[in-house]
Amino acid sequence: MNPETGSTPVRSGGVGLAPREARVIWLLLAAAFVAILNETTMGVAIPHLINDLSITANQAQWLTTGFMLTMAIVIPITGFLLQRFTTRAVFVTAMSLFSLGTLIALVSPGFGMLLAARVVQASGTAIMMPLLMTTLMTVVPPAQRGRMMGRVTIVISLAPAIGPTLSGLLLDHLNWRWIFAIVLPIALVTLAVGARWVHNLGEKTHAPIDVLSIILSAFGFGGLVFGLSQIGEVARSTAGDGVAVTTLAVSLGIGVIALGLFVWRQLVLQRRDDALLDLRVFRSANFSLSIAQMALMSVAFFGAITVLPLYLQNVVGADGTVTGLVLLPGALAMGLAGPVIGRIYDRRGTRVLLVPGAVITSAMLWVLSSVGASTSVWIIAGVQTVLSIGLALSFTPLFTASLASLQPRFYSYGSAVLGTVQQVAGAAGIALMITVFSAVSASHGGSPVDAGAAGARAAFLIAAIASLPLIVGAFLIRKPADDLEAAPVH
Repeated sequence: MNPETGSTPVRSGGVGLAPREARVIWLLLAAAFVAILNETTMGVAIPHLINDLSITANQAQWLTTGFMLTMAIVIPITGFLLQRFTTRAVFVTAMSLFSLGTLIALVSPGFGMLLAARVVQASGTAIMMPLLMTTLMTVVPPAQRGRMMGRVTIVISLAPAIGPTLSGLLLDHLNWRWIFAIVLPIALVTLAVGARWVHNLGEKTHAPIDVLSIILSAFGFGGLVFGLSQIGEVARSTAGDGVAVTTLAVSLGIGVIALGLFVWRQLVLQRRDDALLDLRVFRSANFSLSIAQMALMSVAFFGAITVLPLYLQNVVGADGTVTGLVLLPGALAMGLAGPVIGRIYDRRGTRVLLVPGAVITSAMLWVLSSVGASTSVWIIAGVQTVLSIGLALSFTPLFTASLASLQPRFYSYGSAVLGTVQQVAGAAGIALMITVFSAVSASHGGSPVDAGAAGARAAFLIAAIASLPLIVGAFLIRKPADDLEAAPVH
């Protein structure tokens, strides 16, 4: 144990993980996979929930909005939690919350309890990815981090792809409760095994919990994400809907003000190492550049991946099954390429991956900006698959290079920043693309199909323009030296 960093020392270059550390990593990967899989199953189930629970579409949408809001509120505080509590305590808490939420959802008699269940689930899910990333950076030797982070790419790409497909199959033959009935036993087994296997990988700090920071974080990040989620609703609503516009303005206003106060509070607290989210991570130029690259990529990716199903169903005329099959090859390619890309990162660094990744991503988004009503689904599937490969070339080196730029004592805060930026940037991308899609479609004078095609082209064009800075950033981000104690953050 390193008394200065409070973490288990990593091994040098070619020496692998100890068996108990490898078990912990694989267990955390499995737990994260289950949590993310659950996160993506609800969208397909919403039409069934509207009928079964006799609720409106707006109410049903809160089952995903509430989940996303909770994630945005909880993730920023995970850096502090990982510093304050043991690895085992954080894991057991996260999986207990997730399992409890899944159980409540399974037996929910109505909408109110189901919404509460989704909030409880999201509380556990929000902790899991930062815990995985922090643990990986703590125990994996620097020379092997790329290939391990490639396995994280499998989790974040395959789980979202399998989730809607699994949900659709269950809903075709059973009811929506089976979505939770299948996940629950897996979650409970993971919890039981983790309670036995997971051991502490760092020393606890004793910094007091700053309640004001938690409140400001909740209103800041929660307000931003909720406000961004309402932009699409405003675009789809009638021009005279003043309530929607007021809700949007108030939410974003509260979010910006609270976030500004939150940043000020952290700058004050970090002088004595008491910050809820230590912002000294941004003193590393490489970390800051990687985070900016990740933010732009999230805006383009989440926005495009949200518009693509709308285009396929409203313009091309594909049903839900075909839409899922069009998106599936890309997710599979992204997941399978992750470990290979990780090995290349370990041997060759960032530029050999980030530059072609950024070029491929941008090129495919420009191709999508020219789609029309007659574009073949085979072409769309091919473009989506190549786009996913470009994203895979980018995500693994960005995850690894960003966190490896920090001193070990800042890993947990860096992981929290990474997760928060993905949530906020993803929400911004979805809001922007849906707004453009809806506005252009509504103003188009042609048939509904032509209007939808015009809206899709405009949305993809915005994503393509947003992707251009990625090419510049790809040349600036480097692989940090393996000597983590030499990282420039202090």
